[in-house]
Amino acid sequence: MPNNVTVQELVDKVRLKVLQGEDYLQRKITTSDISRPALEFAGYFKHYPAVRIQLLGITETSFAKDLTHEQREEYMTKMCMPQTPCFVISTNLPIPKELKKAAEDAKIPILGTHLTSSQILSNMTSYLLERLAPRKSLHGVLVDISGVGVLITGDSGVGKSETALELVRRGHRLIADDRVEVYARDEQTLVGTAPQILKHLMEIRGIGIIDVSTLYGTGAIMPSDQISLIVHLETWTPDVQFDRLGDRGDTQTIQGVIVPKVSVPVKTGRNLAIIIESAAMNYRAETMGYDATETFDRNLNQLIKQNSERDSKNNKGSAN
Repeated sequence: MPNNVTVQELVDKVRLKVLQGEDYLQRKITTSDISRPALEFAGYFKHYPAVRIQLLGITETSFAKDLTHEQREEYMTKMCMPQTPCFVISTNLPIPKELKKAAEDAKIPILGTHLTSSQILSNMTSYLLERLAPRKSLHGVLVDISGVGVLITGDSGVGKSETALELVRRGHRLIADDRVEVYARDEQTLVGTAPQILKHLMEIRGIGIIDVSTLYGTGAIMPSDQISLIVHLETWTPDVQFDRLGDRGDTQTIQGVIVPKVSVPVKTGRNLAIIIESAAMNYRAETMGYDATETFDRNLNQLIKQNSERDSKNNKGSAN
């Protein structure tokens, strides 16, 4: 789990310009929270969030202009703490000369962008939330099936990798095999990716390690995907009752995110790839408002009603 991001990585991923301090870009960013100093320019530093990126926009720099040179020098020097990763100035604004000197003395880089404060704040927060989010490693295979991220789980040897390989052959895409690193992008979105050492690779018993991108092309892989559905493969035994109508509403909570889950019995002769593909398509249909189980229930109730009415008529005819 990454617990920090360097300023250099932020520059590269968010496309910031280095205005000053190119030699200090290895400073660490440890939080996705970003500060827009306001009280600091009023001289209040009791709760100054020094570990955050400090973002200065039109509002902050305009307010600073109304201060005296001595005040700007004092406040900006106080803002340049040893744990402060960097300053970012939006809207192509010039660097206040007091900040320029204080940051140079403290060896803190100053970055710039043409974007507004709101735009660059959103971009940086989104990137840092993803990079710094706590990660959990799960045993399973993650495959994208026509836009639906499906996490295939089950005991070792149940056939997860072989099933995923068949799905790849059917035109779907592999994200991770054997180990899946997952993190919560937000309260409702779970994302999975492969550990660096396992990217694009699969282990097939009897064959060994294969490179999916080499055998099936780059269109057969994805770097990450949202996990929308969990399919758990279970060895079939006659004493275990499996859901036949798909109306139990099973879920699994991972990293605080609730994910729908279906259990599929593994039995000789079953084509698991087609079954999982169908499960993904059925999930997508449900998210679009169509529920096959409800349709079945409605048809069944209608049939029962028709039979009851017919039996009632027959009983009346017999009585007459």
